[in-house]
Amino acid sequence: MTLKHTLFSALLALFVASPGIALAESKNATDSSRHGSTRTYEVTITNISATIFTPALAVAHKPEVSLFETGTQASPELASLAEGGATMPFTDLLSGLPDVIGDYETAGGPLLPGESVTLILSAPRKFNRVSVVAMLLPTNDSFIGLNTVAVPKRRWQTLEYTALGYDAGSEPNDELCVNIPGPQCNGAGDSPDAGGEGFIKVSPGIHGGGDLDPADYDWRNPVAKIAITRVANN
Repeated sequence: MTLKHTLFSALLALFVASPGIALAESKNATDSSRHGSTRTYEVTITNISATIFTPALAVAHKPEVSLFETGTQASPELASLAEGGATMPFTDLLSGLPDVIGDYETAGGPLLPGESVTLILSAPRKFNRVSVVAMLLPTNDSFIGLNTVAVPKRRWQTLEYTALGYDAGSEPNDELCVNIPGPQCNGAGDSPDAGGEGFIKVSPGIHGGGDLDPADYDWRNPVAKIAITRVANN
């Protein structure tokens, strides 16, 4: 069993499903006096797809933490985000793990195609990995994922990454608007009783089997560019 699954299992009783889109939230979960001097990072997310990103969640954490893992079943927190854009189940979990989570921030609104948003993370140097997740709209349960990447070591150094679109495997990809939230479809989000593929994989995109036109919404990976800069105030 991975550390990720151990942490999720131990804290399942804390979770409350939260449909909808979260407002901006930042929470430094760490006492810096226990972990060394604090470092600050700018995490800039650029949408290079034809989809809309729900408010993104960026997390600074230790290397042993993973928000998701391909080939495994999606956690309840990831399923809520991938199906409905809800970040609160994730942030509820993260706030209770100060030994492995340094900081997290949720964007204040959706990210349209071609737009960028910058989130600020501040954490001691041992929290030297960053992950980013957000739902892709309009999809049933696809999400942007950047998982456990290294942060810059030098001040004003920038590391650039590309992020793929993944399928959480928690909901069937019927492409019906009644099952897809967001401005394009205005449907429902979470589908707790609907069975998907059962495991996380790279998203197949939009195929046009329901209400969605691939000419408007399909994509080919990557879906985002993410730049992480260590700023010079630490």
